[in-house]
Amino acid sequence: MTNSKLEVLTPHNCQIIFIDQQPQMAFGVQSMDRQALKNNTVGLAKAAKVFNIPTIITTVETQSFSGHTYPELLDVFPGLDILERTSMNSWDDQKVRDALAANGKKKVVVSGLWTEVCNNSFALCAMLEGGYEIYMVADASGGTSKEAHDYAMQRMIQAGVVPVTWQQVLLEWQRDWAHKETYDAVMQIVKEHSGAYGMGVDYAYTMVHKAAPRTTTEHTTLAPVPAKQ
Repeated sequence: MTNSKLEVLTPHNCQIIFIDQQPQMAFGVQSMDRQALKNNTVGLAKAAKVFNIPTIITTVETQSFSGHTYPELLDVFPGLDILERTSMNSWDDQKVRDALAANGKKKVVVSGLWTEVCNNSFALCAMLEGGYEIYMVADASGGTSKEAHDYAMQRMIQAGVVPVTWQQVLLEWQRDWAHKETYDAVMQIVKEHSGAYGMGVDYAYTMVHKAAPRTTTEHTTLAPVPAKQ
């Protein structure tokens, strides 16, 4: 018997859904630093764009409560329809089910707010009723407390959800640095969104390989001048 969860994520076997990455939902997140959460979410979105991953963005109660999806996330996917709904569970909206089916991939990568509500209910229903495999991006999702996030992740894992992190997904899609068609774009995402790893890449490029600094403006470094004693 084969286990499809042993298959690594590839650009050809999965789709991704961003659930309720909206400001009012982010205001309630206490499970991790909210700026880091937004950074990770946008980095994941850029990775999905580089690898042409079929992408869905859903929102809930935009006008009455939650506000608009992060502009940095929307700008990664110009022209992509946003699937608005009323239910806290994206699976309850037929547009979402239709979009998932149209993408034709049973592996679904999920980034959303909040972990214990919208992510949890979608994951359980999509597995039970839709036969999907769910890969929950733990550090591009957030809950109203660390306990809320952690216990929701545990509940989903017990039900069969696969926990992942955003950079893990990025590098799993890349898989081999010999894939030069995506190498430069992946490195750009790493430099912008991967913290210390990105700083190390910048350092290696400029100090070891003597590449130009990654700036969009020119600067002159003035030599040291000892002050008069």
